[in-house]
Amino acid sequence: MRRTGFLFDERYLLHETGSYHPEVPERLNAIYAGISQAGLLEKLTLIKARRAELKWIETVHDRNYINRFNQACTSGQKVFDHPDNQMCGHTYETALLAVGGILDAVDKVMNGTLDNIFCAVRPPGHHAETSAAMGFCYFNNVAIAARYLQNRWNIKKVGIIDFDVHHGNGTQHIFEQDPSVFYYSIHQHPSFAYPGTGREFEYGKGAGQGYTKNSPMLPGQGDEEYKAQIKNTLLVDFEKFEPEVILVSAGFDAHVDDDMSDINLSTQWFTWMIKNIMKMADSYCNGRLISVLEGGYSLKRLPELARNHVEVLLGG
Repeated sequence: MRRTGFLFDERYLLHETGSYHPEVPERLNAIYAGISQAGLLEKLTLIKARRAELKWIETVHDRNYINRFNQACTSGQKVFDHPDNQMCGHTYETALLAVGGILDAVDKVMNGTLDNIFCAVRPPGHHAETSAAMGFCYFNNVAIAARYLQNRWNIKKVGIIDFDVHHGNGTQHIFEQDPSVFYYSIHQHPSFAYPGTGREFEYGKGAGQGYTKNSPMLPGQGDEEYKAQIKNTLLVDFEKFEPEVILVSAGFDAHVDDDMSDINLSTQWFTWMIKNIMKMADSYCNGRLISVLEGGYSLKRLPELARNHVEVLLGG
């Protein structure tokens, strides 16, 4: 059995998004319930959040943006930068706790305390740009973790795999000129016209050309189409890149029962996907894998999807 961590903290529930918003605290309750009811908690190392130091957030985000976000929360604003980004007075602190918890998870994987970890955090992060909040995201959790791996742990090659149904525009833009980070995304396009990025011809810029790979998928596609795309792109690309650590933007919203997409993936596909990511982590990274929650809005399906995800991380 692997030494697998589970980052969860009830303070992540304090980020309130108002009525009728899909990114709700109940998402984490559903994930926790699925893992708990399967009897997996006693097999996991439970990690509580800690507040991130601003110096690490500033490796990705502009200081003026960070200050503007903080001031928006303290002044009682309910929306930040875009109507999608509903928030409350706790949102800034919750976002700091999300980043801090993930960086603590990175430390535990890198110092050998854990083999891998699933970080059930809110708010999500992959849409957040350097100086703008987008798509329910305020701080780009995975991007900050990648920079932390480089700056704190001297990692030379970071692989990021994003299987959220929406393209991680923020993560791509942050690293598109950086050959030390390979960003791979498989996502629906068009996807409710959001975010409108992630086409095949977006493959990086300057020194980073060839280190961004997008696999846009048409609405209506399912397991077999996704598997074929993964085998022909991600598995080949990572064999060439050989990342030292793998970060996963784990979005579960491409499930057939999730109203946020028109992709028809089964529960079994998500298990197949994390198994393949685990194989790559074993081949290139000594098993070092940090999985971070992004989307996934079906409260009916999140318990089983999270349970299966964690079971694979444990070696099941």
